Amino acid sequence: MNAARSSHTAAAPVSAEHLDHPRSLAAFRSTKLLVGGYLGISVLTLVAIVLLRNDSADVNAAVWVRGAIVVASALVTYLCAVRAARGSRSAYRRLRVISGVMIVAIAAIIALPGAFPVWMKAEQAVCGVLLIAVATLVNGKYLRSLFAAK
Repeated sequence: MNAARSSHTAAAPVSAEHLDHPRSLAAFRSTKLLVGGYLGISVLTLVAIVLLRNDSADVNAAVWVRGAIVVASALVTYLCAVRAARGSRSAYRRLRVISGVMIVAIAAIIALPGAFPVWMKAEQAVCGVLLIAVATLVNGKYLRSLFAAK
């Protein structure tokens, strides 16, 4: 019974008292703003892909796939940021993982010669900078201690 109670406690959301602390509010406000910027840029990029769809020099199959994946991941990342700000430990873990994985994927996109047009590599670099800031915030000592299983 104690083991079951202990595992349930680890999954319990972070208390409102901790979430309402000014430092927590500031960290999540910044995180949601950064991830919102990532989502906004990703959606605008997908719109640009649609508008440039007849220009094979600027839009190829890889651009379509990458654009769709980035919008989907940005949406999931934003939803995780919102849920983490409400105290969800699982959303916080997902936010940490997704932001880290996407930084690596973006670095690969930028480094690959020829697969993506320069404009998309530039857009990915901006997204990468936003996600580095997110990863720095969510992996920082304060938020890690806030979400540590008690």
